[in-house]
Amino acid sequence: MKESKRQRQSSSLLQKELSEIFQRNGSSILGTTDFVTVSRVQVSPDLGVAKIYLSFMLSKRKEQLMDTIQFRKGEIRRLLGNRIGKVVRVVPELNFFLDDSADYAARMDKIISELDIPPSEEE
Repeated sequence: MKESKRQRQSSSLLQKELSEIFQRNGSSILGTTDFVTVSRVQVSPDLGVAKIYLSFMLSKRKEQLMDTIQFRKGEIRRLLGNRIGKVVRVVPELNFFLDDSADYAARMDKIISELDIPPSEEE
């Protein structure tokens, strides 16, 4: 289903603001200095629910970080509300998901580079 202009604008705003929240408050939220990237945000048609996909570069404990974020998502939503409260009517419910597309791409690159493909015979 195609996103509306309002959904795209809201997604863009949420991605920008959540990125800044994790950049500025990441160490207090996560308790560590792990680097968090908000890779994608999808907003429901009524703008009441947001799916946020997070990527953790060079971190070995992604599941633990996701658990911490899930536990503290009320605090993250409050910080988001403080930033966008005057722009939106309702701060959406936040659902966080692990974005493992970078890991998948690296794994595919490794598999492809290890393939033994004989050179083609040119005529």
